[in-house]
Amino acid sequence: MIESVHTVRGQGVTIMAKQAKITLENGGEVVLDLFEKDAPNTVANFEKLANEGFYNGLSFHRVIPGFVAQGGCPNGTGTGGPGYTINCEINPNKHERGSLAMAHAGRNTGGSQFYICYQPQPHLDGQHTVFGKVAKGMEYVDAFNNGTKMAKVEVSEA
Repeated sequence: MIESVHTVRGQGVTIMAKQAKITLENGGEVVLDLFEKDAPNTVANFEKLANEGFYNGLSFHRVIPGFVAQGGCPNGTGTGGPGYTINCEINPNKHERGSLAMAHAGRNTGGSQFYICYQPQPHLDGQHTVFGKVAKGMEYVDAFNNGTKMAKVEVSEA
C-alpha cells in the first residue's frame, strides 16, 4: 500500500486515496489517481467493474492522437456497457492531458466506457465526469493504438 503524505499547516498528514492500475497486455502499467471526493459514484462504479474483472481483456477501441484514448466497451466498438447507466457527476476538474473521464452517449448514459485525454479538451469540461488523472505511465497511453488491450484493471487504496 502506498501512502501519500501531504503537509497541512506545517503538520504531516497521511492521506489515503484510491488509485487504479491498468496493466496492459504488453506489460506496461498506467496508474491513475481517482477523484473519489469529486465523483464518488463514478469512482465506486469504476472500482466495482474493475475489481469484478469487467475490464480485463477489453481494448481501447477508439484512439485519436491529440484527443482521447477510449476503452471499456465489452463489444469493442463503443456500443456496449455493463447493462446499466450511471448519472453524470459534473465537477470542477478539467479535461487536461492525462485526465480520466466517463464516456457517454448523452447526459446520464455512462456505464463502463472511459477515456484518457492526450491534450486539454476544454469543450468537454462540464459535459463529462472527470474522475481521475494519470499519475504514472502516460508514455504507455501515448503509444496506444486502436485495439491496445488491458490485461487487468484494479482499484485499490493508494
